[in-house]
Amino acid sequence: MPCRLTREEVVSIQVLRGKGVPKRRIAREMQVAESTVRYHVRRGETGALDGRSGKGKKADEMAVPIEAWVLERKSDARPANLKELHEHLVADHGYGGSYKSVVRWVRSRWGQPKLRTYRRVETPPGAQAQTDWGHFKPLVIGREEVAPLAFVMTLSHSRMTAIVWSRSKDQVHWLRCHNESFLRLGGVPATNRVDNEKTAVCRGAGAWGTITPAYAAYARSMRFHVDACQPRQPQAKGKTEIKVRLARQLGPKRKVYDSLEELQVESDASLEGWAKKRRCPVTGKLVWDTWQDELELLQPLPVVMPEPFDTVVQREVQCDGLVNFEGHQYAAPIRTAGLLVEVRGCAGKVQLYHRDALLKEYPRGTRELLLIDPSCYEDEGDDRVRAPQPLGKMGRKLQEIYEMPVEQRPLDLYAALSEVAR
Repeated sequence: MPCRLTREEVVSIQVLRGKGVPKRRIAREMQVAESTVRYHVRRGETGALDGRSGKGKKADEMAVPIEAWVLERKSDARPANLKELHEHLVADHGYGGSYKSVVRWVRSRWGQPKLRTYRRVETPPGAQAQTDWGHFKPLVIGREEVAPLAFVMTLSHSRMTAIVWSRSKDQVHWLRCHNESFLRLGGVPATNRVDNEKTAVCRGAGAWGTITPAYAAYARSMRFHVDACQPRQPQAKGKTEIKVRLARQLGPKRKVYDSLEELQVESDASLEGWAKKRRCPVTGKLVWDTWQDELELLQPLPVVMPEPFDTVVQREVQCDGLVNFEGHQYAAPIRTAGLLVEVRGCAGKVQLYHRDALLKEYPRGTRELLLIDPSCYEDEGDDRVRAPQPLGKMGRKLQEIYEMPVEQRPLDLYAALSEVAR
């Protein structure tokens, strides 16, 4: 059976034969069987057409629904979103063809789409960072095979980059990597452009997406705006996309590391060397020197970096100063009674915040369901809240016994308690 040739090869055979070149020589030059050459020459002489040319398109049966769908959008131009059109045909008209069949039909009706262009924008110093993940092949880290992840954050102006290595990309690690990156960059930019990761966007995508409560709370604490990219628009954060490739160049140089921290130290040193050699395209100076100038325009880091957390909720403080969270009750300062506080579930900790100020911190997931700090009830009252009654003699003794470990409680303490009761 004659082998399948490309359109260009078939045309070449016919041109060479038209110039009188022998079929055997054509077959030898094109490295095909002589029967293949004879087959295509004969088809050219008889004017035979491709058998598929006379067949209709699968989407021809959907011509009326397609035209109606276009008219509903008050347009007679080529549809912009063919994915949406294909989903409409499948859901509402039972179309069994592929997305490609719709593309072919639309192209035959309206022609090729216009070339999509995009605007190149350079941001001023301190205005924006871009963030992305890089995935790497498994390494042996501390006698365990791990596929490390590179969290890459790049300042859009200076191109200074922080690369933080992680074992996971869950919510806690997502925020931890932010902390580590901001520390390496020396400040916080006004906005951070991120991909539509589930740790950043919980519903939708891009400008219409909903930021996850945990990430929104973290952004408020660090005072930056989350700028989610439009889906399938990698050029919207091209500066960090390129730096993910840089992470592959500067990344693991060995297959075995004692710890992730060892890999981090090696990566930080390589990245500093890169920044002191490469030039920033905007300023023409070294990336390192441009970053030094940009540092003055970054927001300063908080005195205490936020503890990474995976859960954040708003809870009203009850009149007894308690807050409910994950089946436990935690005491908040009594001055916050009746107010909403932000409860953050961190790794092993529960933190209570009000107006971005840390109020109290407790261990998370304890066997005890009620955790009380007596100092929460020592606040003085104000115009809104009346201070609770102070402890009496019995209450103070009970509190003294409660705070003392059981094995250290002397018997005479209980005797003193009974004396108070008299």
